[in-house]
Amino acid sequence: MSKDNSVPVGKRGFPLPLGATVLPDGVNFAIFSRHATNVELVVEVFNDNDTEVESYSFFLLPDYNRTGDVWHILLPLYWKKIRYGYRIDGDSQVQTLGTVFDRDNILIDPYCRKLVPREWGKESFYGKKPCCLIPRHSFNWHGETPLKIPLSETIIYELHVRGFTQSPSAQIEHRGTYQGIVEKIPYLKELGITAVELMPVAEFDENDTKFTHPETGEQHKNFWGYNSINFFSLKSGYASNAVDYMLEFKEMVRALHKAGIEVILDIVFNHTGESGFDGITSCFRGIDNPIYYILDPETKQYMNFSGCGNTTNCNHPVVRELIRRVLRYYVTEMHIDGFRFDLASILGRDKQGNVLPDPPMLEIIAEDPVLRDTKIIAEAWDAAGLYQVGSFSTDSRWSEWNGKFRDDVRSFFSGHKNSTTKLATRIAGSSDLYKPSSRGPSNSINFVTSHDGFTLFDLVSYEKKLNWANGENNQDGENHNHCWNSGAEGETSDLHIEKMRFRRVKSMALVLFLSQGVPMLTAGDEFGRTQKGNNNPWCQDNETSWVDWTLAEKNSGLLRFFKACIALRKNHIVFRRDHFFPVDDDKNAPEISWQSLEPGKTDWSPECHHLAFLLNGNKANDNSFFIMLNGSQDSSVVFTLPSPPDTTKSRRWFRIVDTAKSSPEDFVSIKHATFYYEGDTIEVAPMASVVLQTK
Repeated sequence: MSKDNSVPVGKRGFPLPLGATVLPDGVNFAIFSRHATNVELVVEVFNDNDTEVESYSFFLLPDYNRTGDVWHILLPLYWKKIRYGYRIDGDSQVQTLGTVFDRDNILIDPYCRKLVPREWGKESFYGKKPCCLIPRHSFNWHGETPLKIPLSETIIYELHVRGFTQSPSAQIEHRGTYQGIVEKIPYLKELGITAVELMPVAEFDENDTKFTHPETGEQHKNFWGYNSINFFSLKSGYASNAVDYMLEFKEMVRALHKAGIEVILDIVFNHTGESGFDGITSCFRGIDNPIYYILDPETKQYMNFSGCGNTTNCNHPVVRELIRRVLRYYVTEMHIDGFRFDLASILGRDKQGNVLPDPPMLEIIAEDPVLRDTKIIAEAWDAAGLYQVGSFSTDSRWSEWNGKFRDDVRSFFSGHKNSTTKLATRIAGSSDLYKPSSRGPSNSINFVTSHDGFTLFDLVSYEKKLNWANGENNQDGENHNHCWNSGAEGETSDLHIEKMRFRRVKSMALVLFLSQGVPMLTAGDEFGRTQKGNNNPWCQDNETSWVDWTLAEKNSGLLRFFKACIALRKNHIVFRRDHFFPVDDDKNAPEISWQSLEPGKTDWSPECHHLAFLLNGNKANDNSFFIMLNGSQDSSVVFTLPSPPDTTKSRRWFRIVDTAKSSPEDFVSIKHATFYYEGDTIEVAPMASVVLQTK
């Protein structure tokens, strides 16, 4: 467009890079579509006051504005603000080619960096009008550089941006926002975690769910956000100022880094918010459906490995390049420290849905030079039953959510049979899973709970899910939770049962933080957050999902215990090994040794519900620890103490932890601890754990 607002005259432009690129002589627009026959760029131009809009359409000529499968045009733009989108047409042959074109839809550019902002809950307009923006802002990072915290020293805190501070009990100014996280940084530092893992922050439409509350009829929200509309653009509804949401996000990252806390994004490439054919067409489906999605070779219907109606064709070269560009963008532009890949096993499927032996997508992510310092974490399964924990990749760069750690810790502290041997393997770093591929304990992301499933307190309070409010007739959510309700289902006034529940929560937390591997804690578990038995609150934008900060005061003793566990882990390298315990260990002074009730004697029978282990800290120039665990529901056990392995003259053990005791006696400093000698006995209550330390 010329400066007198006449109609802009387009030039041929360039096929690369894809997206909208600001150049000295204008803006270059480039979009991929192999099967399109007509591409129209729709541009809306704002005046200086953003009060009037002029609309223009540019028809891209196949013989002039197309190079290979890329359509492109260069517009000499002089205006300050535009928004744009594409109308794409072609031969729609759903049953033979899988193509779905509808020029009535105005589609989002897959490489768009910013969408028209909107507040949470407001009407969405994706697919209805141009909503792609070109960000034009600068940001001062104040010299901030990546923290590069080693995985072995990492402690992850999973949180939902809105749910973390949306409750009035958060007592902050900017509730439910990126800025709200900044306001809670003092709390995060005091807790001791080293990284926050943010549930999806890529733009999604929270209004896209069709489910309602079965009693009130209220329309649910897609609260979790695992339904990306665009991979690049951030969720504007999570900002206190929706217009400046990109700046607010960067300010959050900068503030967290200044506090020594890394930022990991939970990112969803396995499907998109377009869902199945009954979903909204806002981007990929209308651009080139058979390229972007996995379709059944015969019927051309969507293959649903994600459980959401569609599955992204991640190993097509076009999609692989898109994913790489997205990851590079977050690292270079947003200074993100790592990624957790939702249903990551889908990244290893080919265009027919078959599992590839050496998926190109996994290698691209692991070996990309720009991503080399980032943490990459796989949720190593998908919704179609593919479970790859321990076998997801042989590349040492890939860590995995260790679902077996979750299940085995839960089973032991629910009194289930055949759980003691499995628990010992998890405590030692899960060598059965990661050693065959020459990986180490840090490839295991250990967790007992996550956003998906019961909270930690619900895990010890419910045996059956209560998901009726979701509007799916209680059919959604996991049925096999490896749990026990401690003697009564749900809320209770029985003080004995309440005491048992807190004891179990503390025992599982202790194992989480003192096991080899990388611990992950879910926000609010440290002070007993509850979802009232709902183990799949993906659509609950209310008190069910919001963190209740009054519990931090009510259960201050539990919070104190979590802080102490985290501090103990950070202060002692014996809990943070980079390598597995050696098989040919010194038999006289092994780095780890196991026992049942008596030193030198083990019991790995299915009926055994107790376990103890000694960590020898001499080689690491650290203290030694003896940890006793009782997974029985109703019986105390008595352990006889082994000899402390320290080379010092001190031959005493000091009891620093007993989860059966009430706060503050449940975790004491070593100078206030009771001491014991070799051969002394200690009784450990049902579902309790005791930790001894050398001085």
